[in-house]
Parts: sequence; C-alpha cells; structure tokens
Amino acid sequence: MRIRLILASAVLALLSACASQPTPTTAVLAPESAQAIVAASDNKLDATLWMQQSAEYEAAMLGSFALARQQLDLALADPDWDAMPAGERKVAARGLPPALITDADETLLDNSPFQARSIQAGSPDFNYAAWLSWVSERRARALPGALAFYRYAAEQGVTVYYVTNRDDPAERAATVDNLRALGFPVADDGSNVMLRNDPRAPSREKGERRTWVSERHRVLLMLGDNLGDFIDGIAVSPLARHTLVERNRMRWGKQWIMLPNPAYGSWESAILRDCGELAKTESNRCKRNALRLQ
Repeated sequence: MRIRLILASAVLALLSACASQPTPTTAVLAPESAQAIVAASDNKLDATLWMQQSAEYEAAMLGSFALARQQLDLALADPDWDAMPAGERKVAARGLPPALITDADETLLDNSPFQARSIQAGSPDFNYAAWLSWVSERRARALPGALAFYRYAAEQGVTVYYVTNRDDPAERAATVDNLRALGFPVADDGSNVMLRNDPRAPSREKGERRTWVSERHRVLLMLGDNLGDFIDGIAVSPLARHTLVERNRMRWGKQWIMLPNPAYGSWESAILRDCGELAKTESNRCKRNALRLQ
C-alpha cells in the first residue's frame, strides 16, 4: 500500500510539472503586423542584391548583349529588316539609314545604388525628389556588356537612340552628361537622347518617339527591360500583358532584346492594378495573393 501511495504521488507531481510548462511549438512567428513591416522595408532587397552581387545577373547581361550584336549583324545584312512594332511605322523602312532604339535605366545604366539607398533608409516607396538627386549625381555605371555593344553599333554606322522615360527637361542635362562620361555614343547636341516630354514627340508612352525615329531610320533592334520599351498599351492586367508578349513571339530574341529587371517595372504595377483598392493599403498582401502555388 505504501508503495502504491508513493507511485501515485510521483505521477501527480509529474503531471503537475507538465501542466506548468507551455506547449512546445515547431516555430515562433512574429505578429502579422511585424511581418508586414519587415516585408515592406526589404521589399526590393533580394532583387537589388541579385543585380549588384550575383554572377548570374552579369552572365545574363553579357549573354543578352552578345545576342544583340549577333542580331545587329544580321539586320545590317538584310535591307528589309525592320524592328518597329505593328502600326507604328508611317513610312517605308527600306533605304533609310540604320538605327537602333534602346531604353536607358536598367538596360544600359545601373541605378541599383538608388534602390540600395532606399532600402537602407527604410523607404520602400518611390520618391521622385530622391530619384532626381540620384540622377543629378551623374554616377550611374554602365551595365555589363552594354558599353561594348553600343560602341560596336556606332562603329557600324548605326545611330543609337536612347528613348527613356526620364523627364525632360528636369533630367535631360544630367542624363546626357552621364551617358557621355561613360563613353556611350551621344551626338554633340544630344539629339539622340529622347526623354519623356521631348518636344519632338511629347507623349508619355514611347510609341510616338519610336515613330519619330522610324520616320528617319530603318530600326534594326530595340532593347529594354520593360514591355513599354517595345510596345504601347501595356497598362493592362498581367494576363493581357502575356497576350501582348505572345502576339509578338517572333520578335523576342531576334529584333527585340529584353533585359532582366526584377527590382521594378510595369509588371509590378500590373499586379497591383489587379488588386484594386487593396493595393493602396496592403501592397505586399496583394503581391502574396498573386503567387502561383502550382
């Protein structure tokens, strides 16, 4: 009997000790609000690091410009070759002097330090005053492979038109200076640099500027990091944007060269647009909802 009492007491003591301990969990998660803060502050972190530090990004850029050079040579040998999108050319291309149309930011100019500064400052949203300050520094570097390619194009007698959505006139002088200091082929008067609001073709979308170039040149190639660098009408749903890509399937890698940019672009705006009002207050939740799980 005495032994049974001792055993019973021991079991009760053990059960009491277990009850006083918290139930173990496999992982402790921060409150949802804290997770949102972390996600917002580091929203561009991986993308910016990939562009600045990864060998894979360098390899992708070098490969893209190697392809561009190969296609440029083919285009020069074919008098009927023309890279203009359907509907944008108003005059016949044959017999016109050759040119190519290229974007600037994240196509040939590296603005990742601007992204890095925003991350370090905990400012995930685009700030135009900060951007203008960065542009005014004239310190953007040439992206891997870019300078050699555009110099090669100029040596072949191809006029390079920089069609960028930097703003004219606020960013014009600094952009021309930056390109020229890096050694990109820029006309003495800077006339081959066409910013948004350019008096010759002031539309916000790039189609009007592309048409302006095509009235004077046979366009051999177009290069960019954003769908709007190649066609207009891109402010639509992600699905509609994929349809636009598919509609121009035969041009990609041949007449149109798309450069990688995971940090920002109209692809992000399209996802947020699909979210409606949620995008204004919970953009990260909106993006998570857009993830494909299968």
